[in-house]
Amino acid sequence: MSFLWPEMLWLMLLVPVLIGIYLWLLRRKKKFALQYASLSLVKEAMGKQSRWLQHLPPMLFLVGIAATLFAVSRPTAVVTLASQHETVILAMDVSGSMRATDVKPTRIVAAQNAAKAFIEGQPRTTRIGVVSFAGAAAMVQSPTLVREDILAAINGFQLQRGTAVGSGLLVSLKVLFPEVMFNLNSSDPAKVDTRSMPLRGMDEVKRPEWKPVAPGSYASAVIILLTDGQTTTGPDPLLSARMVADRGVRVFTVGVGTPSGEVIGSEGFSFRARLDEEALKNIANLTRGEYFHASTATDLKKIYEGIKSRLVVEKKETEVSSLFAALGALLVLIAAGLSLLWFNRVL
Repeated sequence: MSFLWPEMLWLMLLVPVLIGIYLWLLRRKKKFALQYASLSLVKEAMGKQSRWLQHLPPMLFLVGIAATLFAVSRPTAVVTLASQHETVILAMDVSGSMRATDVKPTRIVAAQNAAKAFIEGQPRTTRIGVVSFAGAAAMVQSPTLVREDILAAINGFQLQRGTAVGSGLLVSLKVLFPEVMFNLNSSDPAKVDTRSMPLRGMDEVKRPEWKPVAPGSYASAVIILLTDGQTTTGPDPLLSARMVADRGVRVFTVGVGTPSGEVIGSEGFSFRARLDEEALKNIANLTRGEYFHASTATDLKKIYEGIKSRLVVEKKETEVSSLFAALGALLVLIAAGLSLLWFNRVL
């Protein structure tokens, strides 16, 4: 256990002072009682149990005061809590390969249904944003608490050509950190030439200075990337994932489809939509997330349920001063109630 205000622990010295005052009052009361010849008769009538009970309310009162003084130092402890991530970004593939029917009825419909079930299961305090990507990526719904807007964005997906997994990751990162800069037209998105950027007033736009953090250390947001994993354009997904990892954001990847895939025909040409699991596993490993495979619509729903359980439980250091303050107040009230009930006085 640690303390946010350790210097306030000096207040605990008041506890032995209060104990000393109580003992002094007992001696004073005893001297006063010796003036009465019938004292021995009173003690005999009270009995040992009654004499012990008369000290119980003051003892509870002192313990309550001690707990309250301890709370002032703002103690913290590492506890396992239900963690409500502030933001969840759903990055969903809307490329033509998502028309494949190896996941019934189609990959995209199964993904939409599972995503909507996931959204309904999230705490109402969690903001959810939606990013769609095909040959390019875009934020189709900024993080919001309004579930109807999120569901409408997912229902409005339109399939497009190309698959840029790296772009989907970077746009999701941009939603979480608007100040981050990257280059979607380069295989290495981290190489940004700020000299070619427009001026803001008289100052040249400069890339914000920041230091990378440990992968997976950012606890306020996560990205859930759902795709068939076949990148055909855009920046390198692994380099994009490294930028995400440097910000500490975890990425849970969900691979939709079967390894054998399915032949898709469109506008006079055809291609085999095959799941690229290796790329998705690498993205998850880089960001300290986790990879899930979905070959059926049922699997997809189970995966989202599993992601939800992983998002809401974690160990973290939490201030527990309110618990000690509540305990102190409760003990003081109990002490006052017992004293009033037994002796018709408040302590």
